[in-house]
Amino acid sequence: MRWASAVGRQLTELAILTTAREMDQPYEWSLHEMEALSVGADSAVVDAVRNRKPTTGLGEKETIIIQIGREIFGTHKLSATTYASALKLFGQANLVDIVDLMGQYAGTATRLTAFNQHMPPQMKQFLPVPFSLPDDIHPDTRSRLPLVSSQNQNPQASPILYSRSLEPEGTGPGLIARHGAGLKSLEASVGRRLMDLAILVTAREYDEQFDWSINQLAAQEDGLEPAIIEIVRERKPLSGLGEKEALIVKFGRELFGQHFVTAETYARALDVFGERDLVDFVALMAQHSSDDTVLIAFDQHLPAGQKPLLPDLKSGTR
Repeated sequence: MRWASAVGRQLTELAILTTAREMDQPYEWSLHEMEALSVGADSAVVDAVRNRKPTTGLGEKETIIIQIGREIFGTHKLSATTYASALKLFGQANLVDIVDLMGQYAGTATRLTAFNQHMPPQMKQFLPVPFSLPDDIHPDTRSRLPLVSSQNQNPQASPILYSRSLEPEGTGPGLIARHGAGLKSLEASVGRRLMDLAILVTAREYDEQFDWSINQLAAQEDGLEPAIIEIVRERKPLSGLGEKEALIVKFGRELFGQHFVTAETYARALDVFGERDLVDFVALMAQHSSDDTVLIAFDQHLPAGQKPLLPDLKSGTR
């Protein structure tokens, strides 16, 4: 979808940039701004996304991709008008690919933000963000995670300019993945109940009815207490929750609500869950961030007869 899409590299990079902008993710933005310009993206289009300017005067396809991202990540719904215009411009298959690409990079942004990935000191950060990034990072990785070298690392190899390997070794999603053990390991360590809670927090922060309603039922079967579900659903204060439960909710609210996790929240989560499980919890949230992007775009309704369990959300329009 990224490298060989029929819509071309300029538009796929624009989809990634729009996602990074709406999630205030400076590492993802900065690498992809360089890549977008290298494949011929119009600097005026990049500037409009970076600075959230009106799309007046931009091309029709560029305008609709930017609008899709702004609506999905900004309002958690995609209007019937925007959807119809996008479908007419791109066709069904290409539109699915564009949205899926946005979903994948929403998941990547989730991981990068959770672990506070900074740009290497020799590389410029191009994205203005409305907050100061916490400084709780390792100097070699420029993130909250220590360096773990890739088994395939070749220190003599030169990076291929404007490709994924432009990502500096020891930084980014590749580094993050090396610290996790996968969801089976997470389930064995913490159980389905806390995993379900992380899923519900993500669905709540995306206002995603389908993801919430299906997983609330699963969470209840796995023993997640109704009082905890209500706190997440109604966005109530965390008083009365156990430490693990409160940390998962607080971590998710900061991650998706303010687009950074404070040093204090991260340090406590690391102490309580350990590095491996925390990486895997974030991976689970990232997967549902990706899923929710797609579910919102295509207005996925619940199965017939299934009661919506998340209140006061938009009704389907397509």
